[in-house]
Amino acid sequence: MREGFRLYNGEVVLGLMLGLLYLFDYSIVPIGASIHEYRNEFFTPQLNAFLFHGGSEGLFASKHHEDHNNQSSITSSGNKPLEGKSFIRFESVTFKRTQESAKIQNEMQSKTGLIEAIIFEVKDTEKIGGNYLKTNSNILCCTPTLASQGSCTVGEVIIQKDETTPEFPKRIQTFFAGTSQETKMPPQSVEINKTGMYYLYFMYCDPELKGTTVSGRTVWRNPEGYLPGKMVNLMTFYGFMSLLYLVLGLGWFLRFVQFWKDIMQLHYHISAVIALGMCEMALWYFDYSNLGSTGSRPFGITVWAVSVSAVKKTLSRLLLLVVAMGYGVVRPTLGGVTSKVMVIGVVYFVATEALELVENLGNINDFNGKSKLYLVLPVAFLDTWFILWIFSSLSNTLEKLQMRRSIAKLDVYRKFTNALALFVLLSIAWIGYELYFNATDPISELWRIYWIIPAFWSLLAFSLLVVICILWAPSRNPTRYAYAGDTGEEYDEEAISLTSGVKVDGGEVGMNMMMERKEKKGLGSTDHLIGLTEDVAEDKRE
Repeated sequence: MREGFRLYNGEVVLGLMLGLLYLFDYSIVPIGASIHEYRNEFFTPQLNAFLFHGGSEGLFASKHHEDHNNQSSITSSGNKPLEGKSFIRFESVTFKRTQESAKIQNEMQSKTGLIEAIIFEVKDTEKIGGNYLKTNSNILCCTPTLASQGSCTVGEVIIQKDETTPEFPKRIQTFFAGTSQETKMPPQSVEINKTGMYYLYFMYCDPELKGTTVSGRTVWRNPEGYLPGKMVNLMTFYGFMSLLYLVLGLGWFLRFVQFWKDIMQLHYHISAVIALGMCEMALWYFDYSNLGSTGSRPFGITVWAVSVSAVKKTLSRLLLLVVAMGYGVVRPTLGGVTSKVMVIGVVYFVATEALELVENLGNINDFNGKSKLYLVLPVAFLDTWFILWIFSSLSNTLEKLQMRRSIAKLDVYRKFTNALALFVLLSIAWIGYELYFNATDPISELWRIYWIIPAFWSLLAFSLLVVICILWAPSRNPTRYAYAGDTGEEYDEEAISLTSGVKVDGGEVGMNMMMERKEKKGLGSTDHLIGLTEDVAEDKRE
């Protein structure tokens, strides 16, 4: 068994994984989350306007706020936001137009170009543009015809104000002066006094401003910190999962120590997955905690959390695969399929690492699945491949155990197969729910319960690991599920395990003959001989 499959021992695969980890570590630029950076971003045409998406996050209302007689909740940068405030702050936001656009302007005019920052709650989307006018839903900017009716001002984005919430949608205007190419927004903060999913768009209506870029940053903050609203409950969940893995790890460790003389190679693999799961949950918790307190994700912790998560997911699937193949149960090694298992493990790690890096390194914006489609598909394909390979291997293993009449092992594998089938059905059902969730919530109105989507997968993986720990827990006599040798003696071995303390046919002579055959073949491990000796001693006492 020691000469068998060493995928989890780490020399080859873990070396490649660590190499990729360091490659990512030195090739990715520093990141922000609730701090949205703009680096000379271009505006894109939309309907009769040009716009740039400045960010979107779930924000909770400030704990303490004043109405100020329904005045605007904009404060200058000199007024330091108080603790418990929720706001969007503009810092060093600069707009730069082209030289051609600047030259055609009148140098003596103070306003030669208008750019607006529009902040609105997702529920107020219909208040932007011509929808509410019931005249033309295909416009965002005011036209001369609408202006003549007194509905809006030419050159501005159409916004309907609500008497109940006069502050939102919020319009912040910034003008170019004369022939200057650049203009800056005054540093200011917009306080959020109503819980919701908020969007920020920079817009302009003047076609002469085509080619204008925006740079700078905006800072989004919740009352308890900079952690985006959709991630608040997820941080709590990761803390809870860390405790669950700790409890599972302590229980497994105590069992491991209690029966350390009867430990198999498979037990070390399970221990590695438990340890990685514990580290994964703890790293995500500290990553989110730091984000909440600083507004930026710690680059090192985030990359390590992503990488440990990718390694853990990979090893978890490989653990299921080698268990399904009967490694250590019906075969001492994986033989010719070892290289295939190693290759799919490395490919899955790379695909998962790439997807996790894209999802977690960068700004926290609204959920845009299209940009990640090419990274999601390989992971989904590999997961499907794993499932098919696992169940195919399980079928072959069950068939072998039935032919060898290995009663105890067959019972364990049937329980494992039933549990795995149940988890697969739950996964399929949850994928259906997730598709329904995303289809019915295209603009992220349900951001407050979004955390249950990733939380379910973490909880499902933990539950499956618990099942494996129960079925293959260290015990005094591991011959119930350990590889013992050829089929000729395996049935007798199973009978001994199931009838511990009871004399079997053949008596002491038959037992001794069987042990001699084991020794001659050299196929049984020391652990199995110890188990057989204990049974012989019990028969002698009887």
